[in-house]
Amino acid sequence: MLKQEHRCFRVHPVYGEEMLERISKDTRLCISMSGRPSNIGTRFHNYLYEELGLDFVYKAFAPVNIEDAVAGIRGLGIRGAGVSMPFKEAVLPLVDVLHDSARAIESVNTIVNDDGVLHAYNTDYQAVSDLLVEHGVDSALPVTVVGSGGMAKAVTAALRHNGFTDGTIVARNEDTGRPLARKYGYEWRADTSEVTPGLIVNATPIGMAGGAESGDLPLPHDFVAAAATVFDVVAVPPDTPLVRFAREHDIPAITGDEVIALQAALQFELYTGVAPTREQVRRASEYSRS
Repeated sequence: MLKQEHRCFRVHPVYGEEMLERISKDTRLCISMSGRPSNIGTRFHNYLYEELGLDFVYKAFAPVNIEDAVAGIRGLGIRGAGVSMPFKEAVLPLVDVLHDSARAIESVNTIVNDDGVLHAYNTDYQAVSDLLVEHGVDSALPVTVVGSGGMAKAVTAALRHNGFTDGTIVARNEDTGRPLARKYGYEWRADTSEVTPGLIVNATPIGMAGGAESGDLPLPHDFVAAAATVFDVVAVPPDTPLVRFAREHDIPAITGDEVIALQAALQFELYTGVAPTREQVRRASEYSRS
């Protein structure tokens, strides 16, 4: 074994030397691709790999060229890749097999490499759907979805699947917002001037740490203050400006870190073939945010 002073890495404070010693040429690599990567997914997956004794390792990346990045997944035999904003739609033409969850909403958040064949899924959809049920959100509420990108597609599909029929897509880009609204029988608006607040879902990067709009709300303060429930898919930080505002006004809030934990657990199973228990997911989620 190499002496500590000759190593180019630190001994992990939780996993210790055992994780470092078990990484070999046979270790399977999984990655994430995001415009603004965080440590949440990395810590979540690696925690479970270690707890379950799986020969995998996970690393986050911020691709400068998404075509080259996806080619690298295939060429290097990377087992799986999580796909975050702004690449959820850009990878559609780069994969080989679109499974129902990704095909239906034309958005990808998970790639699984089976011997050079890239399979695409969307676990965001299932996570959002499950959280709406878990939090008991009333489907009779009018819903406002902010955004019209890949995450907004997953959110809107999940809302309709759960019986939310009175909806509005609020998006500055009419070319993407109007078709998304039309597909699910919702209205499109460029702003909230003619929209009734009920359930608000932020499916944009507004409020995300590190962004130009990290301290902003995605909608006017008075509109958010009149909401019945707020749902922010932004996971970093977990207490986004929108979530903090909702809690300060005693409005129930569903957070992005809840989404990321559920969708990551589904990804984990797709990559490894092993389904972690709810308790294992809870511990991994707590560790990922610590």
